[in-house]
Amino acid sequence: MRRPIDSLFGRLAFLVVAVLLLSHFAWYALMRLERSQLQTRYAIEEATFLVDAVRQHVARNPDQPLPSRVKLVDPASPEVPPDTSDMPPLERFIEDVRDRMPSGTQVRVGLPGRPPTLWVRAPADRSWIVVPVQPLRPPRSLDRTVLWLVIIFSFAVMAALFAAWVLQEPLRSLAQAVARFGRGLPVPPVPDRGPRELRQLTHGFNQMVQEVARTENDRAVMLAGVAHDLKTPLARLRLRAEMMDEAKMRDGVVRDVDSMTHIVEQFLVFAHDGADRSEAVEVDAQCERVVRSYRAVASGAPTVQTELRAGPGFLLPAATLDRILSNLLDNAHAYGAPPIVVATARTAEGFTLSVSDNGKGIAAQDVVNASRPFVRLDPARGGNGHSGLGLAIVERLVRRARGEWQIGNHEGRGLRVLMSFPFAAVPQARAASETVW
Repeated sequence: MRRPIDSLFGRLAFLVVAVLLLSHFAWYALMRLERSQLQTRYAIEEATFLVDAVRQHVARNPDQPLPSRVKLVDPASPEVPPDTSDMPPLERFIEDVRDRMPSGTQVRVGLPGRPPTLWVRAPADRSWIVVPVQPLRPPRSLDRTVLWLVIIFSFAVMAALFAAWVLQEPLRSLAQAVARFGRGLPVPPVPDRGPRELRQLTHGFNQMVQEVARTENDRAVMLAGVAHDLKTPLARLRLRAEMMDEAKMRDGVVRDVDSMTHIVEQFLVFAHDGADRSEAVEVDAQCERVVRSYRAVASGAPTVQTELRAGPGFLLPAATLDRILSNLLDNAHAYGAPPIVVATARTAEGFTLSVSDNGKGIAAQDVVNASRPFVRLDPARGGNGHSGLGLAIVERLVRRARGEWQIGNHEGRGLRVLMSFPFAAVPQARAASETVW
């Protein structure tokens, strides 16, 4: 199962959202702390100012009444609150107020459950001066700050996700182009977008694709030209061989000419790069027809068996499927051992087609080289009429049908070629049959 966090966009989005979340949380916590400290400093300044104002008022106008929330209390009055300067929440506040008063000043806080007040009595004061103060610990309810924080965070996340998408979009296009190039499909030039390093990478990839396409085209043209030019001399050679009187020599020359003709045809198939315009057919039914025809013309072919379980939804272009099966059956018949099994199946990801035999298989170190053009693994797997192109042709056909293939020994015996076609490839084969072979 694909996980969103595995993609570049997912990781960028996760990183951006995490950074924004941490930064906004830190900013909000700092703002709340700073606001609390500002309120404490403001309460200290306000209380100090009121105490000084009361002292000046008493000294200048002792007969004038004080404001309603300001009063003078006799030291012997039971209203005087106890000393709470050693309480941790109030210790710092009382200490800061005392620092702003004359030396020896007593500072206390009013009793809880009443409007917050500050009690101050300097050595020169005959009474306690009681003044109102701001609440030291105001209720921290969710206010408008949180709402604005959520709004700003949402817009920041959307802008960051858009920037991450813009950054990863060129990489996604390049990754898709690389995947198409790896399957042997035509790759249009990828637009140069994004940062400078990404543009340089895209430009280099486009140049590489052009060079590989030019080299592949030159090789295909040369191979097709040579193979085409050999067909006419081979036809004349066969005609002359048919006119020979000695039967034994005639049959040997004819077999050699047929082998050379088969090699030339393989060259032409490998070099051909046109579109397969044939109609898409049901793979199960076509496999049954191909195997039936193969049994009729090839010696020992009755040992070919079928296990077709894909169902009618598995479609491929007829010409592509015929060439895949003929090459694999020829390879299994020439190098493997009976029985040869042609099997199809439907999986959770798509459809599979496999051809396996019960021969000796191939060595593990030769699996990589098995599908390379013109490569014969050993002399025993060669022989007349074999050019080393059979598996290379099959690989090219499968990849251009948007499939994947695996080659190797199965269950400790024989060689098996397993081809997988995703569901997304089947409708294209049904609708347009644009597979290249």
